Formats: sequence, structure tokens, C-alpha cells
Amino acid sequence: MLYRALLIALVVVALGGLVAYSKFRPPPNSVSGFLEADEIRVGSRVGGRVKEVRVEEGEAVSAGQLLVELEPYDLLEREKEAVATLAQREADYLRMKSGFRAEEIAQAEAKFNQAKAYYDKLKAGPRKQEIEAARGRLQVAQAELLLARQNFTRRTQLYEKNSIPKEEFDAANEQLESAQAQSLVRQQELGLLEEGTREEEIREAEGQVAEAKAAWELVRNGYRSEDIDQAKAARDAAQAAVDVVREQTKELRIVSPVNGFIEALDLQPGDLVSAGAPVLSVLDKEDLWVRCYVPQNRSAIEVGDKLWVTVDGLGGERFLGVVVFVARQAEFTPSNVQTPEERSKLVFRIKVELNEKVGRLRPGMTTDVSLDPVKDGE
Repeated sequence: MLYRALLIALVVVALGGLVAYSKFRPPPNSVSGFLEADEIRVGSRVGGRVKEVRVEEGEAVSAGQLLVELEPYDLLEREKEAVATLAQREADYLRMKSGFRAEEIAQAEAKFNQAKAYYDKLKAGPRKQEIEAARGRLQVAQAELLLARQNFTRRTQLYEKNSIPKEEFDAANEQLESAQAQSLVRQQELGLLEEGTREEEIREAEGQVAEAKAAWELVRNGYRSEDIDQAKAARDAAQAAVDVVREQTKELRIVSPVNGFIEALDLQPGDLVSAGAPVLSVLDKEDLWVRCYVPQNRSAIEVGDKLWVTVDGLGGERFLGVVVFVARQAEFTPSNVQTPEERSKLVFRIKVELNEKVGRLRPGMTTDVSLDPVKDGE
């Protein structure tokens, strides 16, 4: 009985010690985690048919490297058209901004003076000397008509007697008709001068003077500021159209934004891709970080703390990291932690970013993160 009682006492003491240890043991100095990298899903803002795929899944790529090229369709023609429109709008704007040349101003002034002189002439009416001159020209025309009639009469008599050939008779007839027409013209000319200028002719000439004056003042004063602003706005709109088309043309070439690795790629030439939809993903190998979970009794860790990160795949080599994120709310340990006891505990998720850019580091490597902040100088 004594032996059994002693054995029971030892078991009780042992269990009590285990419970006490579990309650008062020091918090862990490190937690495990995995190296992770930012996954960037790249695509095109215009979309279209795939012309060529330049990379394969898992391939290392550098920033700016061409990954996928799309067919241009009509973008190249639209760019040429937009550039031509821009050139025209630019020329219009510069012409209006520079104003008219001296030759254009002088030409407009000369047209105005010419229209003004003609208007003044019509308004003043014909001069007495012009009427007398017209009357004299009519008298000459009438005398020539009289001679032509007399000549035609004689030629007619001779022709009827077969004394002259028909050609001479025809010539006399033509001379008579010409003299009659000339006399009629001179009569009308004299009649117009004697009547004076008609009112509608004066009004028409007055309108021509006003039009010529407005054209002269336009070229002399230059274009209005609002017209210049409108031309500039048209030029800027044409430039914006060119920029849009060129940006769309640029989107035909899908390039890597970072140095990294092709993570997911399921694309073949001829495939159609939607505008704005990701076509592949790239892991940023220069922005590696560790996601780990800190027990609530070590929640004093703050953003900006420096922690040592040990990488198992590199023989325990350690790298300096900086805490860039600490969750504000506790959570239960994720299910990928090994034991049920650990999973039942509350933890805070943190993100530790590695300062060092080491090409040997790869996403997915297991790590241990020390929870003792590194002081400056260590």
C-alpha cells in the first residue's frame, strides 16, 4: 500500500510540474514561416488577338522584357490618321498665332481702295466730258453706218447685174451688219451715261466696299484672341488623340514590370484576350518577405523592428528583415501549423520584408524568424 501511495504521489507531482511548466515556460524566441513574393498579374488595357508569346512558365525575366505581343489590328492606321490631323491643327494654330504677312495686309488694303474708288465713281455719276465723248462716239458710229448702207446698196445693184462676184456682195453685207451693231452699242452707252448710275448699282458697290474694308481690318488687326484660343484647343485635342492612340499601340506589347519569374502562363498565339484582364503572372524576386504568426505574449513587436530571418535551404544562413505589417486583430493559429495545441492559440500575423536582395532566395523556402528585435549596431 505504501508503494502504491508513493507511486500515485509521484505521478501527481509530475503532472503538476508539467502543468506549471506549460503555464510559466518562457515564450518562444522564433517562429517559422515561408518566403513569399508579390504576385503581379499583367495584361493589356486594349486586349486583342495574341501575335506572339515570348516566354515560358517558370522562366526568369527582367523588368521591361517583352512577354506577349498582340496584333495591332487598325491601331497603326489610326495613329497615322491622328498624326496627320495633329499636323493640320498645329499649322492652323501657328498661322493664327503668327498673324497675317505684310504682303497679305497690303493686298487687302489695295482691294479695299479699289472697291472704294469704284463706289465713289458710281455715286458721283458720269462726268459731262464722258457724256460728250460718248455722244461723239455715237456720231462716228452713225456715220460709219450710213457709209455701210450706201456701199451695200451699190454692191446690191452691181451684184444683181452680175457685175461683181458674190464675195464682194457678202463682204458689204457683213460690213453693214457690223456698223449697225456698233451704232446700237454706242446708243446704249450714251443712254446709260445720260440716265446716270442706278440706285441698286450704288448699293451693290457700297456692300463691296464694306466687305473689302472688313477683310482689310481683319488682316491688319490679326485674329481675335478667342479664335487663337479655339485653334489652340483644337491642336491640344488632336495631340491628346495622338497620345491616346500611341498609348494603345504601346499596350500591344505586354512587358514585365519587375525582375522575377513567370508564375502562371496559359496562352498561345491566336488566343483572344480581353482588355484589362490578366494574361499571366510574375513573381517579384526582388521583393521577398516572410509571413509568420507571433504568439500573443510576444505582441510587443512593432512595425519597423528589425528581425533576423534564418533560411533553412541555405544552410541556416540568416538575413536581416524589417517588420512592415502587424495585424491589429488576433486570430487562431492557421491550420498549417503542426500540432492541435499550437493551432488553438491566438496569434498576430506579421510581415517581415528582407532588406537584402539575394539571388539565391526563392519563394517557398522555409524560414525561422527571430522574435528578438535587432538593435542598431548588432
